[in-house]
Amino acid sequence: MEVEFVGAAQTVTGSMHLVHTEHGRILLDCGLFQGRRKEAYARNSKLPIDATSIDAVVLSHAHIDHSGCLPLLLRRGFRGTVYATPATRDLCTVMLEDAAMIQQHDARYINKVIERDHVDMEPVEPLYDRDDVIKVLERMIAVPYRIRHPIAPGIDVTFLDAGHVLGSAIVMLDVDDVGEKKRLVFTGDLGRIHMPILRDPEIATGGHVLITESTYGDRLHGPIEELDDNLAAVLKRTFDRRGKVIVPSFALERAQEVVYALKRLRKQGRMPPMPVYVDSPLTVKITDVFKRHPDCYDHETLELLRADDSPFEFDGLRYVADVESSKQVTMEPGSSVIISASGMCESGRVLHHLKATVEDKRNTVMIVGFQAPHTLGRRIVERRPLIRIFGVERDLRAEVVVMNGFSAHADQSDLLAYAERCRDRGPLRQVALVHGEPKAQAVLKGLLEDRRFPEVHIPAPGDRLRL
Repeated sequence: MEVEFVGAAQTVTGSMHLVHTEHGRILLDCGLFQGRRKEAYARNSKLPIDATSIDAVVLSHAHIDHSGCLPLLLRRGFRGTVYATPATRDLCTVMLEDAAMIQQHDARYINKVIERDHVDMEPVEPLYDRDDVIKVLERMIAVPYRIRHPIAPGIDVTFLDAGHVLGSAIVMLDVDDVGEKKRLVFTGDLGRIHMPILRDPEIATGGHVLITESTYGDRLHGPIEELDDNLAAVLKRTFDRRGKVIVPSFALERAQEVVYALKRLRKQGRMPPMPVYVDSPLTVKITDVFKRHPDCYDHETLELLRADDSPFEFDGLRYVADVESSKQVTMEPGSSVIISASGMCESGRVLHHLKATVEDKRNTVMIVGFQAPHTLGRRIVERRPLIRIFGVERDLRAEVVVMNGFSAHADQSDLLAYAERCRDRGPLRQVALVHGEPKAQAVLKGLLEDRRFPEVHIPAPGDRLRL
């Protein structure tokens, strides 16, 4: 039995790991690589695996860097089954359709700009369309948490709650490996403890090998209690400047967490009189999916729902769906908060809001999630004086605020604690660090070795680990 690390190896995007057994080949996640547009398109269009040889896909959660290549996998000949939690399947229905639509819209817009303004960019073609997405959904089977389910001869899967986003799962893969029982544990993206809305991650037992994300392996998040104070300060000073707060946000989970935080401030009387716009059709649809899955919520959120006090609604909050309303939000005078996708500023409506606001020093760009290298979001975090939006360079004069407190990823202490608790509950000997940048992985590897983990690996793309 071997694990081949295809994507998210020494990087934080494009999660894709192929498990080879005597019974078959199981793909853990099938995510899009996100980065420079030209590089991302080249890497995603050249799917680095033989889709026809894969027996099943096990999906940890619905984020596009974990699920976004599924339609392309079917285009290339995959005819197996995709297994996911019920909430993840529901989320993929809207997220993959949105990904296909964004690819088509962005391709039309960019190609129009190239033709009209003679911008030095490569023409863009969508990787897949809505018909491909429908074919994926037809092959998805929903498996509830903590139910062991066979997915191939000699291979069973069990999902545990990862606490990262709605429906996210820690995958336990039980394999009969030449007569020997082995359990592989894959964290997907591991959530933080004591975060609002979702439950804390569950601990896997009996694991022989742990494949764990390492996004924040070299740093600690600030106390969650400081989050509201920092957010209130950002809102006040931007309001005092009569500016707008632009929040590039992943439509899944992050947007809902920001809305919930704003609701808390509004109830406490700590938020200036600023209207809040969630300008993302996808976020509207995802919030509806949230309402259908209270089984994923923590106790605090369930109590709010029982009191008919939705965490995703408050006075002054408006969900924007149509394009004309989106344009009006951008041009509206006065202060406001605009939450818009995508989270790394590589596509979607947030690009239009950034185009209209980044050159005005009254405004604020508030970054609430990890920004992969070579993305527009990373360049904003680095506060580069010039940033390119739709092929045109613009001065970055707006204030940039990074709010890591919103991160849905486990930090260094959470990652170490999770690995140790898994070891305490099983014969764990091998750990492989994925979904992280080399610096973060090197730090985390050293700390795990200090804690006497026998084998800690940082696989490169294409590496194989024999269990």
